[in-house]
Amino acid sequence: MTNIHGKNIVITGASSGIGEKIALKVAQKGGRPILLARSEEKLAAICANINKQFPVHACYYPLDVSNTNQVKEVFAKIYQEVDFIDILLNNAGFGVFDMVHEANMADIDQMFQVNVIGVIACTKEVLPSMLEKNRGHIINVASQAGKLATAKSSAYAATKHAVLGFTNSLRMEVATSNIKISAVNPGPIETAFFNTADKSGNYVKNVQKYMLSSETVAEKVMGLMLHPKRELNLPVWMNWGSVLYNLFPGIADKLVGSILNKK
Repeated sequence: MTNIHGKNIVITGASSGIGEKIALKVAQKGGRPILLARSEEKLAAICANINKQFPVHACYYPLDVSNTNQVKEVFAKIYQEVDFIDILLNNAGFGVFDMVHEANMADIDQMFQVNVIGVIACTKEVLPSMLEKNRGHIINVASQAGKLATAKSSAYAATKHAVLGFTNSLRMEVATSNIKISAVNPGPIETAFFNTADKSGNYVKNVQKYMLSSETVAEKVMGLMLHPKRELNLPVWMNWGSVLYNLFPGIADKLVGSILNKK
């Protein structure tokens, strides 16, 4: 078990959704949340709320993780304030659900810049220090879409496959150290994510009864910080579906492909 009291925990995508809720839970446990996101106004309000409730001195830095130069600048500023980042939660990400022939290349490019390059860039900024001190924990939020792709999410699923590939390779690179590497693979979550991803509202309507609450996911991620492990898959039954699909892909395509087409 890892005690996060007094630890510095960087959270990207912290201005809303599970990022915001995890920041609150970190503060409740006595950790110091360091919040990163594009919206300075939202970050300022969340930080003020946290510092009003808890004696943790939460702080924030506006950051667009797709801008690699900005990533370097912001992490340099963080290291001027703290001597070590104990946990990095790469949570920033977004999706746009479109059929490939209808998809906008600008949307696809931006998904890869945020969901993949952003994760790698932030990881590179904390990894040297973690290797030097032989400790730390990097948590990358991927998705069940990174294991089980469906129609109308080809580009988004590709970014999450890439996040899982990066996470698994990184874990092997630090295998001889005490650094922990984890992937979080949630199914659909009740957040503002779908305001951009699913403008038609069809997907949300079709999977409403299966959607996870952001509170539940935040609580599970907190558990992962306290008890590090390779993967956190939510919900468990959905992950079994991806396992079966990987074992019998041809059969699954024929038998359940239409069932999975909820977008």
